[in-house]
Parts: sequence; structure tokens; C-alpha cells
Amino acid sequence: MPAPPRSPTTFVEILEQVWWRLDVALDLEMLRWSAMLGALEALECGTTAIVDHHESPSAIEGSLDVIADACSEVGVRVLCAYGVTDRHGADGARRGLEENERFLRSGGRGMVGVHAAFTCRDETLADAAELATDLGVGVHIHVAEGAVDRDAGKRLAMLASESWLLVHAVHLDDGLPGTIAHNPRSNMNNAVGYARPARRANPIVLGTDGIGADMLDEFRLAYVRHREDDVEASPEAAWSWLENGWQLVPEARDDVVRWSYGAMDPWSLAFTTDVRAVDVEIDGEVVLRDGIATRVDPVEVRAKAAEQAERLHRLL
Repeated sequence: MPAPPRSPTTFVEILEQVWWRLDVALDLEMLRWSAMLGALEALECGTTAIVDHHESPSAIEGSLDVIADACSEVGVRVLCAYGVTDRHGADGARRGLEENERFLRSGGRGMVGVHAAFTCRDETLADAAELATDLGVGVHIHVAEGAVDRDAGKRLAMLASESWLLVHAVHLDDGLPGTIAHNPRSNMNNAVGYARPARRANPIVLGTDGIGADMLDEFRLAYVRHREDDVEASPEAAWSWLENGWQLVPEARDDVVRWSYGAMDPWSLAFTTDVRAVDVEIDGEVVLRDGIATRVDPVEVRAKAAEQAERLHRLL
């Protein structure tokens, strides 16, 4: 990936100079191989369900089907959401809402996605909440990730419900109903601060914010970040956040993973690296055997993803 036009020094500059430029350049073919690679890497790490939040403002229509189909081809479960935003005008927000509605009404599984409150008008936030209620799903939204979104709690107070997935909540002062997704690696990488999830009354789940696929590694990082903030913290808290992910995709509890390490408990895994999935069974089907995906060719997926990455990077 080429360097940004100038070196970002704040969270907003990171978004503007890196991620938002990348989002605009995406097309459906890039999405297909990006999603397939992400699903493959998740499967190889023993993750059998992905909760995805996606934006491709130049290729909105049909994008959630592309992602869902790619994950299905690999054999991994996925909950999809398109991140609605007013960054590209009212028409862009409308198209994002329509993509969420089209996908969910056609039988797709997921939530109504919203990028973040600070990139949306109040009307757009209200429309997303109303659509989610109408469809019987929650809203998947980035909340107070950086200080620029500090007032998200106040703006969402009359809209949020227990079915919402509140991602980050680093600077969330006002309590909101819903599940909070804690993403320690992403928060550290973007230098936005520590979310201190242990102080929240909300259910907490662990996420990667797309920066990786290894949830055991995310658990280890969540533990040491918690320990840095509270010397009395134990790995059991971060482990409970990892286990809470099953609340989002309950049937994943029945998936079977055989690991390369025997002691699969929080105290052992907090200090043991390179624990890998050996075999994975989803819905009774073996989709990973001896560390190799059975439904797709991992070499081909990585080669195709590399081709699309090169094409994407030429556009940046």
C-alpha cells in the first residue's frame, strides 16, 4: 500500500489520509477477494463466525451479497452490515440504507450498519434506527472511537437499544444500551486511547476492527492492556469478552475446533503464543483439515487477493 499524501498525526487524519481513500477506491471484485481472504484467515485461526462492518461508497449496491457469498464459499458464518454515512452526501447515505434493507429483506443475516455518529446527520441516524427496528435487528455502529465523536452518547441516547452493537466506545461518557465491541489492537494502532471495558455495565465482546483475524491473539492483547490499566486484572475478564461473542452468533457454540495446544483455558493461553486451529467443523462439515481449508484453495485465494490489492493500491 502506498504511503498517504502526508503523514497523519491525528485520528481524523488517519481516517482521511488512509482508510477513507481506500474505501472510495473499492469495487465489487476487490471486495470478493478481500472478504474471501479475511474469511480464510479467520478460519485458519479457528474463528467460525465474523461480524462484519463494511463500506465501499463507489460500489454500494450488491456489496453485502458479495461479502456474504465469499464467506459462505470458505465455509465461515457472517453477519453483514453496510456502514451508512453522510460523508458522500445525502444520496450516499440513502444508498447505504437501501443496501442494508435490500440485503436483510432478501434473507441476508446481519445488522443495519452506520459508520459513526460524527459522519452522519441526526436524520440519518434516526433513519438507520427506524430501519433496524422495522427489520427486527440491531444497529452496528462505531461509537466514540476518537475524541471527535465524543458527543455520540448524547446524539444516540434516544435511539439506541439493547440490540445495538456499539464498537469501540473509547470516549463514551454517556451510558448507552447495547453490546460494546472492544478492539484493543485497533485502538492502540490509531492511538485513540484505552476503552477500559471492564468499567462498563454493558455486555462486552472482543473484536479486531478488521486489523487481524486471530481472536486468541486479540484475547492476549486485551488481557495485557487490561493488566496495564489494573494490576489486579486476570485473563478471565478478557476471556469472558471473547466468550461473549457467541451471544452474537449463538449457533457457533456448536462448531468444533481441534487446536494445536492442549490447555485451552485463559491462564494458559494468555501466555502461550502460536496456538493454531488444526481441524474445524461447522454445521457438521469439516471446513479445515490439518490446518488447510477444504472448500477453497488457500494458494489461489491469496494470489487473487494480492492481484486485487495491487490494483487497489494503484488507485490510491
